[in-house]
Amino acid sequence: MQNSIREKKYLKAIGHTLKPVVIVSHKGLSDNIKDEIDRALNDHELIKIKIHTAQREDRIEITKQICLHHNAKCIQTVGHVVLIYRPSKNSNPRLSNLSQKKI
Repeated sequence: MQNSIREKKYLKAIGHTLKPVVIVSHKGLSDNIKDEIDRALNDHELIKIKIHTAQREDRIEITKQICLHHNAKCIQTVGHVVLIYRPSKNSNPRLSNLSQKKI
């Protein structure tokens, strides 16, 4: 999944106003968290995830696991918040963050 610089800028601009929809605690990725991330990506395509860990390396590893498990692309990481994108096969315009935000 390759994104050009222009596409990444577009997704970052949309993601700037979004709130985190999933919070990963210090306990890590459970099956319920994975299911919720999958549901959010199916509905919204572009989501923010907040990862509460003390070590930066742990956040990077969790982000890699999320992207690998959900076939998603990490668009941006700022502190404890990660912006993740996965295009939906059949996007619902009422739920998708991409169709609701026009820049």
